[in-house]
Amino acid sequence: MTRVLYVGGFGRSGSTLLDRVLAQVGGCVAVGELVHLVQRGLIDDERCGCGEPFSACPFWGEVGVAAFGPTSWRSVDAEAVRGQQAALDRNRRIPAMILPQGHRRTAAATKDLGAWFARIYAAVADVSGASVVVDSSKHASTAFLLRRAPGIDLRVVHLVRDSRGVAYSWAKRVQRPEVQGSTDEMPRYGAGRAATKWLSYNSLFHLLAATGVPTLPLRYEQLVADPCTALQSVLELAPSHSVAGNPMRFRSGRLSLVLDEEWRERMTPRSRNVVTAITKPLLTSYGYGRKSA
Repeated sequence: MTRVLYVGGFGRSGSTLLDRVLAQVGGCVAVGELVHLVQRGLIDDERCGCGEPFSACPFWGEVGVAAFGPTSWRSVDAEAVRGQQAALDRNRRIPAMILPQGHRRTAAATKDLGAWFARIYAAVADVSGASVVVDSSKHASTAFLLRRAPGIDLRVVHLVRDSRGVAYSWAKRVQRPEVQGSTDEMPRYGAGRAATKWLSYNSLFHLLAATGVPTLPLRYEQLVADPCTALQSVLELAPSHSVAGNPMRFRSGRLSLVLDEEWRERMTPRSRNVVTAITKPLLTSYGYGRKSA
């Protein structure tokens, strides 16, 4: 049984920061956003967090051998696995993952996909010697898929950040350094779309917790303000080589925890009001009240 600590929530909430912090803890191995391993690693051969292309990374090479034998990743039909992800790993599929009744063929395919990822997690744990694999994929549908995957002991950190700060971050231009020889940028969302996604993603993780998956709510602001206490809580829940995530994962050396609240000064009043209005129910429940408005 492989213990997987899954960092869930909506992007730009500090998951890569938490991933890097946990990577320094003995017994933990952080793999970034494993949900993107097939597309960005096997198909696009993007850079690993260590700086090497996925195909040249010694760590992932060993993981491939541990998971699939001497043929390593060459034995994987990456396009087929990616097709399964595109069809099954979607938020709209979550009801079928929860309800006992459902299409048998779809249920079997979902179980097979979960088993494939369980095989990767087990290989990562074997190669690294870690007792906990940290996956900061964030996607709610992926967490639901892993919930019943054989061989996985799933624990979830539900990471939340003030919706105004998240929406402001999604509006900025951020280059993707893992794409070699390219100026590709990370996706951008307008205020309304970012707010709607923030609300839906976080709501789905409340639903996941209601199904019985051990879940720890954690605010990004708490992580930065008191990292020792936050880290202790995370490690109580689940006693870097990364394949996807924020560009921060390519930085080396001392990691400074600095609260990013640029949005308070730079976000337009219109965008701020739109995001606040859309996300207000959960925003208030997370403790982002009048003083933080």
